[in-house]
Amino acid sequence: MATPDFILELRRMVGSHPLTLTGVTAVVVRGDDVLLGRRSDNGSLTPITGIVDPHEEPADAARREAAEEAGVRIRVDRLAWVHQIPRIVYANGDQADYLDLTFRCSWLEGEPYPADGEMTEVGWYALSDLADVDAEMRARIAAALDDGPTRFGGGR
Repeated sequence: MATPDFILELRRMVGSHPLTLTGVTAVVVRGDDVLLGRRSDNGSLTPITGIVDPHEEPADAARREAAEEAGVRIRVDRLAWVHQIPRIVYANGDQADYLDLTFRCSWLEGEPYPADGEMTEVGWYALSDLADVDAEMRARIAAALDDGPTRFGGGR
């Protein structure tokens, strides 16, 4: 599913004005590998990401997104980073401000595949070889791998 129905409904009311939304990033780890997918909208290689639905717990959203986007079952281990990402302006002019909740997750079962069309490919990538991942997503992965306390804010 590309855009959740509740956002389409909000857009009918507010047009392209900024929406404040909560997003999740599920950094799914299996051994020395991380689950990444190539987004169908912009071609970026990223961990599993998505929007928290109304009344949904964020960790449940991370589990749901992993199943929807990659066809895998995961365990959410911990909240790693809470931060506001810069405003996104989409090609159609819609604006969104996302509070991202990055979770460290463990793979439980399922062979990854692009389950819902949001990704063109999904697979395991060595943590030592993330050259094709942009700096923001590498920072989210690093936060999830760090065993320290949850990070708050843009500081890395």
